[in-house]
Amino acid sequence: MRRLGELEAEIMNRIWSWGRPATVRELVDDLTTTRQIAYTTVMTVAEILFHKGHLQRRKDGRVWVYQSVRSREEYTAALMADALTSSPDRSTALARFAEQISPDEQKALRETLEELLRERAE
Repeated sequence: MRRLGELEAEIMNRIWSWGRPATVRELVDDLTTTRQIAYTTVMTVAEILFHKGHLQRRKDGRVWVYQSVRSREEYTAALMADALTSSPDRSTALARFAEQISPDEQKALRETLEELLRERAE
């Protein structure tokens, strides 16, 4: 999975943070609080995100309403899994990753792994 481009990420971050479907008009109105951007540009990028499988859409009257296909966390996990597949030594890559995260994150990772192992044993 490829990383999102700058504007793609801005659009996805808004949709993720809002936790609800959004129209292009809503996205444009929010984006223009921090930058100048054309409606057609946001519409084009939303369409691209739809075709890439990041957004789903439905018609509401005359406008498309866009919603995220996966959560921010699921997207992040997919990026991490994709990065991991690029390494010929996945175990070492995982170890180096674990060294780079905070003690709290290491604890959360350990607890998650222990829970997964328990679930698989049942």
